[in-house]
Amino acid sequence: MSALTEEEQLDNLKSFGKKYGSAIISGILIALIAFFGWQYWQKKTLAENQVRTAKVQQLMDQAQGAESNPDALSNLYASADKITKDAPDSVQAIQTELMLAKVAYDKADYAAAEKSLKKVENSKLNDDGLLQLVKLRLAYAQLAQNKYDDALKTLALVADPAFKATAEEARGDIYVAKKDIASAKKAYQSAWDDLAKRKQERQILQIKLESVGVLVDDPEIERPIIDTQVDKS
Repeated sequence: MSALTEEEQLDNLKSFGKKYGSAIISGILIALIAFFGWQYWQKKTLAENQVRTAKVQQLMDQAQGAESNPDALSNLYASADKITKDAPDSVQAIQTELMLAKVAYDKADYAAAEKSLKKVENSKLNDDGLLQLVKLRLAYAQLAQNKYDDALKTLALVADPAFKATAEEARGDIYVAKKDIASAKKAYQSAWDDLAKRKQERQILQIKLESVGVLVDDPEIERPIIDTQVDKS
């Protein structure tokens, strides 16, 4: 049990927000989800049909550096709009919405990111794993807009055990933003316990736990033994 007073814990939360606020609000975690989710989906669809993804690849190329160029952004949105309207539930449209969500998130336009992610969430996408990733990204977009209740409702739909720790950590981030220390502790601890069972570590989660007054032991993880002997011959 933590010996920290409520006031000390609140001070820790403020300090944590200053040091790691970008990890909570701007979403380092969501950036990782975006990267791995996008790479997975891109490889899968390219293997199935390169022709169908050609237009999306062009959009991805356009998106590079478009953030600081109004004309490039305008052209990007026009091309994306055509793809999504022509076939809203196609692979191309889903890829396009994911790309638009990432562009919006990079511009700190979290409302636009939420809109694109909801379109993917409500599409006829037949890929449970990717949908779980989308919901996690959506929850962070909602958190960035201070839509705490909406974000918690979104996370409640992340039911796949493989994403339990990530969802619990995200839930803890929301409670930190709400300054609900007790609930944040429970969520972070649940995430940590799940990772410990799988013998996985997540340093940023350990830092988050410490920021709310909870100290945890490093998980027991078998690491490869590296031979450091020097050849004296």
